[in-house]
Amino acid sequence: MLKDITIGQYVPGNSFIHKLDPRTKIIISFLFVITLFIINKFYGYLFILAFIGGSIYISKVPLRYIYKGLKPVFILIIITAALNIFMIKGTSDTLLWHWKFFYIYSEGVRTAIFMALRLVFLIIGTSLLTLTTSPIELTDGIENLLSPFKVIGVPAHELAMMMTIALRFIPTLIDETDKIMKAQKARGADFESGNIIEKAKSLIPLLVPLFISSFRRADELAMAMEARCYRGGNGRTRMKCLKYSKYDFISYGIFTLLFVASLIIRFI
Repeated sequence: MLKDITIGQYVPGNSFIHKLDPRTKIIISFLFVITLFIINKFYGYLFILAFIGGSIYISKVPLRYIYKGLKPVFILIIITAALNIFMIKGTSDTLLWHWKFFYIYSEGVRTAIFMALRLVFLIIGTSLLTLTTSPIELTDGIENLLSPFKVIGVPAHELAMMMTIALRFIPTLIDETDKIMKAQKARGADFESGNIIEKAKSLIPLLVPLFISSFRRADELAMAMEARCYRGGNGRTRMKCLKYSKYDFISYGIFTLLFVASLIIRFI
């Protein structure tokens, strides 16, 4: 299960989406999330499906990465769907099934399917951002987008650096967790049997060395940055400066059509 987490992973490539400016991908990802919550009809998700399918095809990201990113949240999707099915009430004309105090209405089924699709599209769409953008590009893009807020005292560079380091070290911590689990299993630890409480207690021997390893890595990273005379974003230069290209304007144009279509579906 740990190996299925793809948050923070980057898949190198030379596709159209890989070449986009990181600011373009960040802005489009942010607006994509808003678009998902604007759409309130099923046929609106046909545009989302076409957009995501086209993005995956153009980016040439292997489908196994998309599937691996969805696997850890399957349980969350199922729980969300079940809650919507049994908690949303309808009219007597839309009652589909009932047993004792359990009632299933067509409104609940519709909402459950709708919310499940929204979660799936949300995870896939946001995963493409990190899968097609390197950590350095992501840092530069976030810092550049936050730079206008420096006038009110927002530490744009520091925030961008912290967010990117957090994303970058997720795969590292996952690998570390997997190694610790294998070492504990070799010593007779059991992480799978028992009820939920027993499984939670069995994770204590795993969490302690993981926290120690995390603090050690953070200390090593801090010393490495100090050894390289890191002093924040003041006076910092970049080997590659961010610059929009025609591909970015094409991407903005395509997504604008999707965003306008979602507004039309919602309000007209």
